[in-house]
Amino acid sequence: MSRDRNSNNKAKKVRISKISNSGSSRPAPSRARAPKPENTEERKPAKEPKAPREPRLMSQSEAKSYEKTFDRPASRKPVGKRVGKSTDKDGKFAKGDGKSRGTKLFKNYERPQDENEKTRSFVQKRRFDKLAKETPKESIRLNKYIANSGICSRREADELITQGLVEVNGKVVTEMGYQVQKTDKVIFDGQGITPEKPVYVLLNKPKGYISTTKDEKARKTVMDLVANASPYRVFPVGRLDRSTTGVILLTNDGHMTKKLTHPSFNMKKIYHVTLDKKLDRADLNAIAEGIRLEEGVAEVDSISYIEGKPRNEVGIEIHIGWNRVVRRIFQRLGYEVEALDRVMFAGLTKKNIKRGHWRILSELEVNNLKMM
Repeated sequence: MSRDRNSNNKAKKVRISKISNSGSSRPAPSRARAPKPENTEERKPAKEPKAPREPRLMSQSEAKSYEKTFDRPASRKPVGKRVGKSTDKDGKFAKGDGKSRGTKLFKNYERPQDENEKTRSFVQKRRFDKLAKETPKESIRLNKYIANSGICSRREADELITQGLVEVNGKVVTEMGYQVQKTDKVIFDGQGITPEKPVYVLLNKPKGYISTTKDEKARKTVMDLVANASPYRVFPVGRLDRSTTGVILLTNDGHMTKKLTHPSFNMKKIYHVTLDKKLDRADLNAIAEGIRLEEGVAEVDSISYIEGKPRNEVGIEIHIGWNRVVRRIFQRLGYEVEALDRVMFAGLTKKNIKRGHWRILSELEVNNLKMM
């Protein structure tokens, strides 16, 4: 009976292991591991040899692309590889494969000497031709020269050149694209011009300064007051006496200077006059009608007493530009001018400018001057 029970237990265990291998139930834990088979290679199935690939005919397009890979020259870069740069001993860059760093690609290469320059590439030949035809930097086209001076645009300058209104070194130039040197003297409408950006400086001139660029007696000039106003050299428009104060314009625009100083443009100027004595009403009317001087009759646009001031201070408006004309008008009638201050010139006033100080004109003020 005991043997039958043992045999039944063994049968049950075998049955449980079989069920667990199939995955239907959890296997029972076993204390002893089964020994590994000695020859595992015998159990692996032998691999069957692959069948040889049958040859396939290429199409016509595939054959062409396949032939191109063998027709490439040796100097071309390999496809799919990253090409870097390497430096030689002289520190120059030589293109080559990234793996061969520190070596030149063409060690013993020398440019062949050819008098006809046939071996030069097209890009190099273009560079040499451009350098050969390039004009010196010291020269500039005439139309650009005129445009930089502030007279007009380049297109308008071309029309002025064709009309024969521009002279270079005393000769009329009508050639388009004419090159002008920095040392050449260019004249437009009888006035010399410079290829500089036009600058307009408004100065409230103090007493004791003369309105010239240089003085033989080494006296102070208005140029000393505007030395830092512009990188370009400016010139005073018109003149004020040494003892006369007030507004004065300085610029490098020669065309504008001629326009503001020529009598035909009738630029108005207003002065504040302080006399040594009261001005009589009859003399005031006589000045308004015109005082005869050496040049002719000095016509005055308007004259009046200054409101809130004594009768020896008057305001006078004129457009003539004769030398010391205001002082001579009053001297003709027996008056001495103690102080003369110009408060307006061509619509420009000295408002918010202290005596001896200056300011740059705004774009609106410059446009107003050009439209006068």
